[in-house]
Amino acid sequence: MIRIVAALAVVGLLASAPAMAQPKPKAAAAYKAPRGPDGKHPDLNGVWQAMNTAGWDIEPHAARAALQLRPGPFVPVPAKAVVALGAVGAVPAGLGIVEGGEIPYTPEAKAIRDANRADYLNLDPEVKCYLPGVPRANYMHLPFQIFQSEKSMIIAYEYAGAVRNVLFTDPGPAPVDSWMGQSVAKWEGDTLVVTVSGMNDRTWFDRAGNHHSDQMTVVERWTPTGPGLVRYEATVTDPNTFTRPWKMSFNLYKRVGEDARLNQFKCVEFVEELMYGDLRKVPLQ
Repeated sequence: MIRIVAALAVVGLLASAPAMAQPKPKAAAAYKAPRGPDGKHPDLNGVWQAMNTAGWDIEPHAARAALQLRPGPFVPVPAKAVVALGAVGAVPAGLGIVEGGEIPYTPEAKAIRDANRADYLNLDPEVKCYLPGVPRANYMHLPFQIFQSEKSMIIAYEYAGAVRNVLFTDPGPAPVDSWMGQSVAKWEGDTLVVTVSGMNDRTWFDRAGNHHSDQMTVVERWTPTGPGLVRYEATVTDPNTFTRPWKMSFNLYKRVGEDARLNQFKCVEFVEELMYGDLRKVPLQ
């Protein structure tokens, strides 16, 4: 007991010591990434992947039995179509990537989100292998690859073979809305800033029904923060859906070794039975 009291007294003295007695930590030097092909800007070439559960839900969420549930005798249970998946169809928990934790929906847009979530199996465009859009493509469960040259950049995604041509000369407004939109970039120091516009309203942010309108603009910021590490931030503006602009952020990790490559996941043929199976002369049971 005497030793414990003495130890507590020492801790108290240390806590009450003047701040000037504590050495000030040195400011961490800003990371200087290797230069890219132009010799001026960071080298973003390589295969990158997020390591979070935002693909299921970009807001903070607990683990649950399935993405789509139905009323059970005591608690909600998985929808009939996913019961056989068991734990494979469950949702892993996640801290979320939305700044502040909650997307600032208008009341009407939040009601649509809830309806999307209740009928996820029929409404999520990912289920039907439609292109994921931006920013969703960047935190799906599959990786993507950046091809960077002196004057141009392309981002290729393993999911559905999606591709973004990143333009460094602004051509003006996108001529038509599309799934992946139009990406126009510039460098701010070592940060690549990409403004994405001209997206249609059919993509979602995740599997939890979070959505947007065709008025959405996304401003991405890609900043190397360490070897094989990029901090990704995206500010989303859509006055038709949200009460104010909001931001998401997370880390991207560079793959190394023999798996630093994209495989094929051109899933259109995988969903033919889902989308067109009922058109068979004799539909399968």
